[in-house]
Amino acid sequence: MSGVAGIRGATVHDHVALAEIELCGELMIAASASRAERLSADRIDEVLRVHDERHRRPSEERRRPPVRNQRH
Repeated sequence: MSGVAGIRGATVHDHVALAEIELCGELMIAASASRAERLSADRIDEVLRVHDERHRRPSEERRRPPVRNQRH
């Protein structure tokens, strides 16, 4: 029965791997569309939808939905 647990664990890792592959693809698309030699850190953050907590306004913090633990 230990094989079943291994398969389930692999599914979780596959989900994470697919998300990472999607993000890499988004970066490749942005890089190929850019005229610059390199993407700036700000552009990378924009593509990856990363928000710097230091720049978040208090009003934005109140509008954010609560983070819930999700199990896949």
